[in-house]
Amino acid sequence: MDTNANIREAAQTIDALITPSLLLDRGRIERNIQRLAEHARELGVVLRPHMKTAKSIDVARHVFPGEPGPITVSTIAEAEYFAGHGFRDITYAVGMSPASAVRAMELCRRTGADVKLLLDSVEQADAMAGVREATGMTPSVFIELDCDDHRGGLKPDDPKLLEVADRIVAAGANLVGVLTHAGESYGLNTPDALVKAAEDERSATVGAAETLRANGHACPIVSLGSTPTAHFAENLEGVTELRAGVYMFFDLVQHGVGVCAIDDIAISVLATVIGAKPEKGWVLVDAGWMALSRDRGTANQKIDQGYGVVCDENGRVLEDVIVAQASQEHGILAIRAGSGKSMPDLPLGARVRILPNHACAMAAQHHFYSVVNGDSPRIEARWERIRGW
Repeated sequence: MDTNANIREAAQTIDALITPSLLLDRGRIERNIQRLAEHARELGVVLRPHMKTAKSIDVARHVFPGEPGPITVSTIAEAEYFAGHGFRDITYAVGMSPASAVRAMELCRRTGADVKLLLDSVEQADAMAGVREATGMTPSVFIELDCDDHRGGLKPDDPKLLEVADRIVAAGANLVGVLTHAGESYGLNTPDALVKAAEDERSATVGAAETLRANGHACPIVSLGSTPTAHFAENLEGVTELRAGVYMFFDLVQHGVGVCAIDDIAISVLATVIGAKPEKGWVLVDAGWMALSRDRGTANQKIDQGYGVVCDENGRVLEDVIVAQASQEHGILAIRAGSGKSMPDLPLGARVRILPNHACAMAAQHHFYSVVNGDSPRIEARWERIRGW
């Protein structure tokens, strides 16, 4: 019997939780979800949320309060999980291997889901014939585009674009469109730069779609998005769908980019003070990188947030207090370098909430969310989340 899990399940308030524990603020996530949904409607595109951050059917039901809608996933395990909860229109937005493609098509056969695959090479395109033969299913396929030198994908003007498209069709697969992700937008921090990145993403993707259409490929779906460009896009002419994921929760990296305020960040880790080193100005808590993740995504931004910004137990930011260092199960709270502030009184047993550098990475360390609302200590619900691949 998992005694700790039983205690967490029975907890009615956060002071009864075993720490470290992952908290999710319902009011903030609902506000974040509504914000991007309204923006997508204004731009006239379908919003296909990425569930890689949330990994939770309860979160998905807040995104889609009625019938399940179109989603993006980053693992086949996510696709299997959400298909098991009635989602049928799923894009697997990671470059496929033959094994992952077979697994995805087997899921389609079992559930009736339409899981769209992603590829960017002739070799992957040719492999579709074997996937069809192994599963008896016709894969639906996107060609991945590289719009900003960030990750995988073909350049929109790469001559191989047409060759890959032709080979997808020759392999008996269904070419459904093009897909890109403006990952370099995470390194920006001004509205003008973000608006330009969004337009560059749009024009590159639409241009590739037009090239394919001019050469006999229908290319019905033009899919793009990152959380920064999704929020700063002003024109999505020629685009059919918008993708984003971390927007539901936001995090300190997105705050540093300029997409959200600190008060929009919806998840945090609840931790307990376990000691102090007054001579060093340190307070020790029981949340290290196993609870917070090792992500140091703000290190190259204008403000380095260490391993996370520290709030009191009610969620109010403790000015200039960050997790300055982290080991496996210890976090060291300290005043940010260069600040004139003093460490607040945090006695043994005091509780703090730590905001994430990267919400996806922090949430991935935990099995469930304890759902709260604002500064109330009451736990409204426990939402399970999946892990693994």
